[in-house]
Amino acid sequence: MPSVVALFLFVLSSACQPDRSDADNMTENDFARKRQEMVRSQLKRRGISDQNVLSAFEKVKRHLFVPPEHRRLAYADQPLPIGEGQTISQPYIVAYMTQALEPEAADRVLEIGTGSGYQAAILGEICENVYSIEIVPSLGKRARGQLNELGYDNVHVKIGDGYQGWPEHAPYDAIIITCAPTEVPAPLKEQLAEGGRMILPVGKQFSQDLVLLKKKGGELFQEKVLPVRFVPMVDDAGHTY
Repeated sequence: MPSVVALFLFVLSSACQPDRSDADNMTENDFARKRQEMVRSQLKRRGISDQNVLSAFEKVKRHLFVPPEHRRLAYADQPLPIGEGQTISQPYIVAYMTQALEPEAADRVLEIGTGSGYQAAILGEICENVYSIEIVPSLGKRARGQLNELGYDNVHVKIGDGYQGWPEHAPYDAIIITCAPTEVPAPLKEQLAEGGRMILPVGKQFSQDLVLLKKKGGELFQEKVLPVRFVPMVDDAGHTY
């Protein structure tokens, strides 16, 4: 699907230039209509069919997870800047990665890279418990506050190095990583439960593949599913993994 793959590249277009004028005049009904159109045109038309995933996208207010100056573009088919050199992924890539995990209600999920908290909220609508790690303190604190304010008591956020995972709550039925290491982190392989699924971008800055792993019989089976470009996974000192 070349035309779809091209949409995954995290390139911030000129349309991302700050402009609050339109958003300031928009009502919740306006945002709801844009959200419904996003689900119809960006997700369903591209093959997102898991009803739990679609229902989560219909419910979660994406505009509350982007900075006010970019809120008018909250439901556009593109990534958006959220500060600290980070982005919120375009809706389709969030949906694609979520659906690939085959999330179930009783699942315990680990997310590496909380960012704005949007992906965590989507998972929180579907799964029993979500544990999310963000290495940038300002983003992690902001996301935690937003998620708490919106009532996501089943989503737990901590500031830390996601490469190491969150062993206290392992094993996880699903692990999703929204930043790119050059190889699958060994600690996360260990924290994945038998029968669990993991999805993440792997590779160097300009050459990454979205990889889906499944653990069966104690072994990990890996499949490349899409070429993508994500921000790199870094440690506390800013060094890439």
